[in-house]
Formats: sequence, structure tokens, C-alpha cells
Amino acid sequence: MSILGFDYGTKSIGVAVGTALTGTASPLPALKANEGVPQWDHVEKLIQEWQPELCVIGLPLNMDGTEQPLTARAKKFANRLHGRFGVQIFLQDERLTTVSVREELFARGGFRELQKGRVDSAAACVILEDYFAHHAAV
Repeated sequence: MSILGFDYGTKSIGVAVGTALTGTASPLPALKANEGVPQWDHVEKLIQEWQPELCVIGLPLNMDGTEQPLTARAKKFANRLHGRFGVQIFLQDERLTTVSVREELFARGGFRELQKGRVDSAAACVILEDYFAHHAAV
């Protein structure tokens, strides 16, 4: 069974797919968002194609663990995802994922690797793999 991971953002939502069996994730094309709202028909296509048993949404928190303005928006996205498609949702702490992904991508290929969608979907991979490492029983 597949699991989808999302790195929520107001302009772009990174997406990854993975499986608990291997504990790994692969990036999918990022979804464009308008003020944090994706084109829901594109999300529906992802859900139909991958038929995930779970969707893991990155939860943006401040370094001290407190919520920030984007936290509520990510939770709203998760609630809408559950409400529209009935998928199970898990919110995964995503502190520093984008920073570490940008460093890794830059080290691999310089600035050309830092395209927004690529960074967001790579961050979704990290979020999903963090979930596997801390929550999934293999």
C-alpha cells in the first residue's frame, strides 16, 4: 500500500509517494497552489492513481515547537483532504526539512537544482521518510 506525503505551502505543495515496506519515498510533481489552495482535481487524480492508505502532511512549527500562521493553514489543508477523499491523515513535524533539502540539492547540482517544485517535493520525501522512521512498523 502506498502513502502520500505533502509539504504544504501557499504557492506550491510538494508531493511524494512511498511505502512503509521499504521506508523510502520518491518525489512526484509539486502541485501549484493559489494562496494555499490546490487545484483539487489534480489532488483527486493523485488519490485515484496511488490509492494511498494514508496521507502524511508536513506540520510547519517554530523551532520551539509552537505553532505559526502556516500551521493552521496546513491543518486546514489536511482536514479538507480528509473531508474530500476520506483518506486517513497524519500530521508530521517538518521543522528544518526545507533547509536540509535545499542544502542537499545545492550540493548535488548548484543553483539549478533549487527549483521551487523540486525543493518542495524533495521536502515531501523527507517528511514521509521521517514518518516511516518514527511511526511506521515494518
